[in-house]
Amino acid sequence: MDKGQFEEAEARARALVEARRSRRGRDRRPGTVWYAAYVAALAARAHGRQAHPLLAEFEALIAEAERTYGIHRGLLLPARLNRAWVLIDTERPAEAEAEARDVLRALARRAHDERDRQLELSALICLGHTLCAQGRYEEAETIARGNRARADTDVVQPLRVLLIRSLSGLGRHAEALAESLESLPEPQPHAAGHLELYRATALHALGRRAEARAEADRALAACERYLHPTHSRNAAVRTLLSRIGPP
Repeated sequence: MDKGQFEEAEARARALVEARRSRRGRDRRPGTVWYAAYVAALAARAHGRQAHPLLAEFEALIAEAERTYGIHRGLLLPARLNRAWVLIDTERPAEAEAEARDVLRALARRAHDERDRQLELSALICLGHTLCAQGRYEEAETIARGNRARADTDVVQPLRVLLIRSLSGLGRHAEALAESLESLPEPQPHAAGHLELYRATALHALGRRAEARAEADRALAACERYLHPTHSRNAAVRTLLSRIGPP
């Protein structure tokens, strides 16, 4: 999926919301509007258009899901976890941490199936990034290392990125670089440039300027292919490039 497909997915979902809301009388499938609005918000977050009021959208979806049952209720915790990611993107990591911990507590109170296991791992990864954003890298490293054995293909790469970020934050750049060079599955489009960003960060800290510049350029190319120009990762890569300096 390229960035055009993120935009297309969001546009189709929003069109469905408008079509359903414009119908006279009660929609025979009221969950359709909620689900379409949720898909639209997911696509917008994955694309990373920062000007969009995503936090308000997720909060409205969460409020409705808390009042109703059916599909709304089943996606309440994923919606709350997405709210936590938006809080990270908007530089509110303490609030994001609280939300991620609340999701984990809610999961701990119910019987786990495979979907819950995946959601728990996603919530732990989110929690780890909230900790990194607050400079609590040792706690983030513990999360990343403690859950590697449980990770399947979908979360191996995000867990590795969390570990690399935490190691770099602790100043253990050689370890971070070694972790970044291990074989990993192809990242999902929304994760474009993430691994390359932290690999470039480690290389730069180790004084390997030319390699760091090349890796940061690869990160930027990946971000530009898949993500919106205002995505926070684009800004992070450009900041790193300015620190590295010209070729």
